[in-house]
Formats: sequence, structure tokens, C-alpha cells
Amino acid sequence: MITVVDYDPDWPGIFATLRDEYAAALADERVPVVAIEHVGSTSVPGLAAKPIIDCDIVVAEGEVAAASDVLVGLGFTPQGDLGIPQRWAFKAPDRLPHTNTYVVVDGSLSLRNHIAVRETLRANSELRDRYAATKRRVSAEASDIDEYGQGKNAVVQEILAAAGLSDAERASIDANQVPSHQQFPR
Repeated sequence: MITVVDYDPDWPGIFATLRDEYAAALADERVPVVAIEHVGSTSVPGLAAKPIIDCDIVVAEGEVAAASDVLVGLGFTPQGDLGIPQRWAFKAPDRLPHTNTYVVVDGSLSLRNHIAVRETLRANSELRDRYAATKRRVSAEASDIDEYGQGKNAVVQEILAAAGLSDAERASIDANQVPSHQQFPR
């Protein structure tokens, strides 16, 4: 079973702590950063979520390797793009709270996807509440995280459409070949 909990008002503060650590380490290494974004369900006030803070470290394409090196220096383990173009995943060290941390290319569809979902759900409480209900239902029924993701797909596509992503962009996101957790444990 997947754990989905009520919105926790502490999540923005947890993100701020992560952001500050990342920003300081990146600045120490003189890696230019466009932004460090709180994305995913924990970034939407009032939305039920898995209690995992998603962070996008947004950099120019030429800075991906340098930003990745900084995360490795902080104890993160690189996991590659996991089937998502222009987004690289990192497994957090045990010393940090639960986080999915990514290095993402500025302007990429991956980043636009994350921001579009966040902003649409912040602005549309009816869609946010339907998404929360879907997450709760699917989390109770799913046998694993992969099934959970598949069970949310229809409503995620609806959110992306409401955000104004084109049919082609939504199809591209839907076609990403993310390895299953059995193929690539994370």
C-alpha cells in the first residue's frame, strides 16, 4: 500500500531547508542556478500527498554535470534520467528527510510539466480535490508505486490539459519510458 496523507503545513519549511542546503552548496562551487523549485503534491496547499518533498534544481543545459557533482558531494546517489528527458534523479542520503531531488534543464518539458501541475492545482481547488480523491483511492488499491502512478495518469493528463499543455506535449509526457521500481529500485 502507498501512504498518502493529509496536507502538512510543515512541508514548505522542509522544502526551504533543502533549498537552502542545495543553494549554499551550489554557490560554493559557483554553479549558476536558475531556480530551486518545490514541485509535486507537497507543494500544493491542501493537497493530500505522499510525504516526500520533490525538488527541481533548475539549471542551464551546460550546468547539469556541475550541479549533479554538487549533489553527489552532498551524499546523493545519481540514478540517471529514469526515462524522463532533461531531468536527472538523485537518491537522497539517509541524513535528509524524504525527498525526490532532480536536476532539470531550464525550459524543458519536464520542468514545464512539474510547474504546470503545481500552478494548476494551486489555482483550481475543484481539480485539486478530485486529484486528492484519486490519489487516496489509487493508493489504497495499488500493489506498488508503479501501479499507483498508472492509476493517477488520467487525472494527471486532465491537469496538464487544464494547464494548457498541447496534445503533443501531453502525449510526450505520457510516452516517457520510466523503468518500473522492480527494474530499477529507488
